[in-house]
Amino acid sequence: MSAKGFAIVEEPGRRIVADEIAKGGTALPWLDMGAFARRAVEMAQSDLQRATGHEGLVFFDRGIVDAAVALEHSGGPSIRETLGAARAYAGRVFVVLPWEEIFGQDAERRHDFNTAVQEYHRITHALDALGYDGRVLPRVSVRDRVEMVLQGCTGRSARSP
Repeated sequence: MSAKGFAIVEEPGRRIVADEIAKGGTALPWLDMGAFARRAVEMAQSDLQRATGHEGLVFFDRGIVDAAVALEHSGGPSIRETLGAARAYAGRVFVVLPWEEIFGQDAERRHDFNTAVQEYHRITHALDALGYDGRVLPRVSVRDRVEMVLQGCTGRSARSP
């Protein structure tokens, strides 16, 4: 999306993990999921606050709903308690199915594919419960997914001038 000129917000989880690893911290999902999720909620709230001053569309790679789901799953407050009554994002939210053929683990993402599938189901359930129009993107090329998202957000093709 950034290549198309749109503002993007990187995934809070990866930023937190990189920071925690760099400083030898323990707010990591494989060490202390609760602390990690609380940091993710705080970071996502800060991201949202900064985005409110931006003119035009802002695309979030994961965000406050994902963080609230992780916090609830780790024994924290309910998603509704964390998020309150206001909807953080536009009504339509795009989600990507876990895709085993391209799924990969690395130093920052250590969970397995089955865990990713379980998380996906928790997130899509939460989006539905929160009244979002969750749109699942099919397993197609990145270019085609970008096209689908832009068409779904703007009504315009990403390929048009």
